[in-house]
Amino acid sequence: MPLVPMTDAVPPRGRGLGAFNVIQLEHAEAIVTGAERAGTPVVLQVSENCVAYHGALAPIGEAVLAVARATAVPVVAHLDHATSPDLVREAVDLGFGSVMFDASKLAHDANVAATAEVVARCHAEGVWVEAELGEIGGKDGVHAPHARTDPGEAARYVAATGVDALAVAVGTSHAMLTRDTVLDLPLIARLSAAVPVPLVLHGSSGVPDGTLTAAVEHGMTKINIATHLNKVYTGAVRDRLGADPALVDPRRYIAAAREAVAGEIARLLAVIRADGRVAAPQEATR
Repeated sequence: MPLVPMTDAVPPRGRGLGAFNVIQLEHAEAIVTGAERAGTPVVLQVSENCVAYHGALAPIGEAVLAVARATAVPVVAHLDHATSPDLVREAVDLGFGSVMFDASKLAHDANVAATAEVVARCHAEGVWVEAELGEIGGKDGVHAPHARTDPGEAARYVAATGVDALAVAVGTSHAMLTRDTVLDLPLIARLSAAVPVPLVLHGSSGVPDGTLTAAVEHGMTKINIATHLNKVYTGAVRDRLGADPALVDPRRYIAAAREAVAGEIARLLAVIRADGRVAAPQEATR
């Protein structure tokens, strides 16, 4: 199935869409393999930090688009946490169908104005725009898991900017290494009732399985996961090298990491779908 726009992948409320960050080609391959096993759409995310790691968007962006176009399930290519309008424009020109423009560091009025401008340009190209009202707890060193998005303010922000999805603060933090975050589920329900566009949960690596399912059931739609997959990937590499200290061919140990991530993607997508299908116990994963 070819690369699809976000509008073709977003499920109705009460169902979740998994969005997973790509760092290397093998991450993209693992994510789509897991999605094919689960038989569900998926989002391949390339962050501004990932672009900086590769030195430019084109090398990793073209790889992501090529992987997405060769899959058997709908795949969306998404630019994550872009603070630069120029990077957004480059992603759109490259063929990405969705972007997150992050103006959360700006004062509120400046955030609204900058985001509305990006939305107008992207909508002219048929590109979906996600944004963030205020900084999600933990982003860029701001450890504030108790930060909360006000439903009324969120609704006004969406109306003023025209965004297609909104990342909200409901108790998560980025780069969590443990899965013990407690989400504000009643707030998610209030936000879902107040905000007319899909809600996005950033920092989902720190959220346990049951709470991820509950978040979707309460109205969260797009679930972003990055750090948890990096743990799975790195753990598999360590295990493979530990089992064979003489191993030097990176294809052999990276293949183990790719397979481990693919398996975890398939399992997580069953958790995120919140459609009654049963996933393997969380304890069975890294």
